[in-house]
Amino acid sequence: MRVLILGASQGTGALACRLLLERGHDVTAFARSPQKLVLEHPKLTRRVGDFHDEASVKEAVPGHDAVIITASATNMGAFKEEPLYFSKGTGYAISAMKGAAVRRLVVLSAFGAGESRRASGVVLKLLMALLLEAPYADHDRQEALVRDSGLDWVIARPTRLTNGPARKRYEKKTAIEPVPNAISRADVADFLVEATTTDTWLRQCVQLGG
Repeated sequence: MRVLILGASQGTGALACRLLLERGHDVTAFARSPQKLVLEHPKLTRRVGDFHDEASVKEAVPGHDAVIITASATNMGAFKEEPLYFSKGTGYAISAMKGAAVRRLVVLSAFGAGESRRASGVVLKLLMALLLEAPYADHDRQEALVRDSGLDWVIARPTRLTNGPARKRYEKKTAIEPVPNAISRADVADFLVEATTTDTWLRQCVQLGG
């Protein structure tokens, strides 16, 4: 497959990039600073782009079989500047995918977004109310856009992200119920690749933890 990752320079996006390349796929790493991606591979293309610039996203999408969105703010101040941080760029991606006839869309959201909020514990609900109201409100908007897109989508909702190694024993649930309260970025990347390259999770929101 030819996969475009929006937000590939670091974190979960960079890990998904590495996994896809290891499994023989062609990857375009789209980011404002793709040189930050510490990775060299003959099937890797770096592309400078802005997730919040419609033309930039539109130009990047054609020629791919799937798009993974892992773009995320590095600090809470980003939501003061752009309250629609997730949904704005996701909307541009959906529009570009429809125009280029690209069907598969995999989006990194968060446990607690959408209907998974009712399965959240007391601590997470308190954090959402006091500190994380803006990002969660926009994840809700982002998920709504994805679910209404008509594309072959998958939404990943991990619990708290850690930097630990991939354990490959994490839980994947489509039911709205609790999952372990932390998961490594490496395991989330493993799921994003699975969701991109198989039909197992099509048009489902998947709660991830472990």
